[in-house]
Amino acid sequence: MIHNTLRTAAAVILLSSCSLLHRTQPDPINTAELPLASDSVADSLLVNVQHVDTSIVVEMRYATKNNFTGAVLPGYEANRAYLRDEAAAALALVNADLHMQGLGLKIFDAYRPVRASEAMVTWTQTAHRPDLLRDGYIAARSRHNLGVAVDLTIIDVRTKAELPMGTPFDYFAPLAFTKNANGIIAKNRQLLKTVMERQGFTNYQNEWWHYSYPVQSPLRFDMVVR
Repeated sequence: MIHNTLRTAAAVILLSSCSLLHRTQPDPINTAELPLASDSVADSLLVNVQHVDTSIVVEMRYATKNNFTGAVLPGYEANRAYLRDEAAAALALVNADLHMQGLGLKIFDAYRPVRASEAMVTWTQTAHRPDLLRDGYIAARSRHNLGVAVDLTIIDVRTKAELPMGTPFDYFAPLAFTKNANGIIAKNRQLLKTVMERQGFTNYQNEWWHYSYPVQSPLRFDMVVR
């Protein structure tokens, strides 16, 4: 993919100067009906996160069978994390912040093709788990489809070990609520929340790993992750 590196660099500079400003955004799970952009538009707006910061670790769970469905989801053909370039630039700043503490970011999911979200909904039907739709854990319209949401955790840069967060990624129960923790678990979740919010991300309170970033003129994408 070819992206405008000058635009990304400018975004980093802008974010550095504005990172403490308060930002608000809609609910990070369900989205309003937005137009589905073409692959060419997606290619112009989405950037490979590791092209912005090569030190961010990427482990795209839905590109493997290591996820709640037990299968690779449609639209995931590579272990690559894409985001709108504004969000990717902000995430690089988060990672740089953590590096000063010997820590870094590990991504489980980022941009998600629409077809993958639809496959998740189908899975809830075959698995007889309508509660996951009812409780907001899974939705056919997700901010992941817009390239503005990211699922992630903190790792020790030296060992690559994940900091204890109390539950695994995609744990569909109250124990995964960001504030539902004590001791070191609460401390680690709060650290993630603090560094993410400092750069404009907003946490979805029912999932400690889920963050969204506000962008102008959001669009839905179904481009395959390759």
